[in-house]
Amino acid sequence: MKWLLTLTTALSLAACGDKGAKYNPILDGPRTAGYQADLADCQALANSQKQLNRETLGAAAVGAGAGATLGALDDEGDMWGGAVAGALAGGAAGAVDANERRKAMVIECLKGRGHPVVG
Repeated sequence: MKWLLTLTTALSLAACGDKGAKYNPILDGPRTAGYQADLADCQALANSQKQLNRETLGAAAVGAGAGATLGALDDEGDMWGGAVAGALAGGAAGAVDANERRKAMVIECLKGRGHPVVG
């Protein structure tokens, strides 16, 4: 049953897979004539970054190991269920980190193009 909750959470997070790349930042000042084009370029750049990268896969592997260990120590001894739940949780955490990196990329790209981004 634990793995079902984890699976639901992971799928919900995966549904927001490109949320960070679609981030629309807050500006401290008016939007210039080229802002929309720059925003689209920066979002495309952020979106081109892989969501499923080494860090996400590593987090899933660590989660699987921890989940298997905890599952084996559980009274019910569900090592495989723990491994699946751990892998899903680790992968979901990695996806959240990837979204944050994409959001930061949009912000830094716009700042680099001279837009007064505050967040």
